[in-house]
Formats: sequence, C-alpha cells, structure tokens
Amino acid sequence: MRARDMDRVRARTLLDAAYEEGQLGADEYHDRSDRAGTAKTIGQLRGLVADLQAPAGVAAWSEPPAPNPRHRLGRYPHHIRARDEDRDLACRALDAALADGQLSSEEHQTLTALTAEAKTLGDLAGLTDDLQQPAPAPIDPRQRIRPRGAWFAAALIVVAVLAAVGGFQLTHHSAPPTPTAAPAAKAVQPLVIDTPDLTTAAGFDKFRTLYRTKFGDTVVDELTLFSDYASVQRTWRDQPNRVVDYTFRGGFALGGAVTTRDRTKPFFDLAAVNVAALGDLLTRAPALTKVEGGAVSHLGMEIDSSDDVPMIRIFVGNKFNESGFLEATPAGQLVRAYPFDN
Repeated sequence: MRARDMDRVRARTLLDAAYEEGQLGADEYHDRSDRAGTAKTIGQLRGLVADLQAPAGVAAWSEPPAPNPRHRLGRYPHHIRARDEDRDLACRALDAALADGQLSSEEHQTLTALTAEAKTLGDLAGLTDDLQQPAPAPIDPRQRIRPRGAWFAAALIVVAVLAAVGGFQLTHHSAPPTPTAAPAAKAVQPLVIDTPDLTTAAGFDKFRTLYRTKFGDTVVDELTLFSDYASVQRTWRDQPNRVVDYTFRGGFALGGAVTTRDRTKPFFDLAAVNVAALGDLLTRAPALTKVEGGAVSHLGMEIDSSDDVPMIRIFVGNKFNESGFLEATPAGQLVRAYPFDN
C-alpha cells in the first residue's frame, strides 16, 4: 500500500522521539529518517519503526486501513470491459494520490497514460490497488447553545476569579525562577551509506536479486547499469505491447515514459547471465579495449536488433575521453571487441 506524506511525517516523528530517548544512535537515526522521507509504501515505513518502543508523549505507529480492490471493482469481475467513466474514476484516484504524496509526478504521469490505455476493469484495478483512498474530512459537532442565564452566570464567575487572582498578585511577590542550563545537544555525525557498484559482478548480482524480488521475474527489454544507478525497460503487467521505464537507486521507481512495444520482440533474461564469467570480462575490459588507464563506465543488456540474440555490451572510458567497448553473450563468451583506435 502506498505511503502518503502524512504517513512519512508520522514515521519520522516516531524516529525523532526514539532518538531523543536513546533507542537509536546517530547513524541509525539518520539512516532511518532518510529512508522514511523517501519511502514509497506503508510496509517500508513499518519496517523502520517496528522495533521501537512507543516514545513517551508520541502516539504509537498505526497503519491506515488496507484498500479493498474487490470493493472498488463493484459487482463486475476483472475481465469486464472498462468504460470512460471507469477510467475517469481511476484518474481521479491517481490525482488524489499525487496530491497527498503517494505518487511522484513521474509516476502519476505514467499511470495516467496507462489508465487511458486500460481495456478492462482488471487493468484499472492494477493501477490503483495499492493506493490509499482519501477519507472524508471529519465534521466537528456543533456546540450546544447554552441558555442566556447560564452564560450570564458563567461570566460573573469568571470576573470574580480574575479579581481574586489580581488581588493576590498585588499583595504577594514570588522570587523569579532560577534559570537552568539547557541540555547539551547530542552530537550528530554525518551518515555515509555504502551502495554497491552496479558495474561489478557483485553489484549486478545484487541488482538481479532485488529485481526478481520486485517484479517476480528476471526479464527485461533493456537494462543499463552505471556505478550508482540503473535504467531498465520492461513490459507493463499483462500488456506485452507496452513498455515502461524504471530507474533504480537502491529501489525501483517508475519513470515518465510509456511507449509502444513490438509484441514479437524477445526478452532479455537476466537469469541467463553467468556472473562469474561477467566478472572476468569486466576485469579484462580495459585491456581488451586498449583504453589506457580506463575503467568500466557502464554496461548494457538487451536483445540485439540485428539478429534478435541477447547481447551484453561493456563500455570502457578514461579521463581523456578515450573509449571502447566489448560485446559478449550472457554466458560470458566474448563476441567481438571494439578497441580504442588512436
């Protein structure tokens, strides 16, 4: 279920209080607080506060009610065709989710475009199932109007109390309170979070594991790996004629582009990549491309458009803008090298 801005604020408030009580050290606090600020789901926020005691004076973590996708579909099953009215309702839900921080502008743009292409109620449900629905604003009960006599009696009592307090202050003087020193602030150390280099064999292996966890498979249309982020294209749910962009920076986020895809195009399966052989190629790439002082800048994985076979390309560069690249199979067999030509 998607997290709203108010959910992130609640989680960070708990973390602030837990830090003040000593439940978290400085590094843990900053790590969790940063992750809470960028969390996409309620589950991610739950994981950041689940092991905390409820700090004094702060409400314990509670989750919003889970969405009910079946209720949203009404009495019709998923395969029933969607109307324009149904698409409009889905767009309104996406607009509300954008307004309260459940979606970024890029995600909203992508999902709105997919809503326009949705054919069935099931397609629409898949776009909004993880959204929290805005609750109606509570209506404050009207105050009961007191009789005029009751108001007059209450006013007399207030006047009498104020007069008594004023007289006491005129005849009694208390010593000013002794100032106390403010508690010393806790030293906050800067946090450095290590991220795997995705242009290494270990980095790719980690990415592949996270990708499988996120999407339930290992197929892509195209994948480009840089040292600290990745760009990936894959089909959207059960629509093989649509391809969607994702970016990866420790987690996956929808990009802003939705494009048409050739249904007959084969997929690149990341599971077919031999990690050990890939690591060997990455190590030898600077020498094979004859780039002096070079290092791997990025690598790409896709189906080669000329003969529809899976291809890995490893790009090498140096500070002089000299570059070359290798082409290899997922098994790690070198197909050809394109060395720097000076």
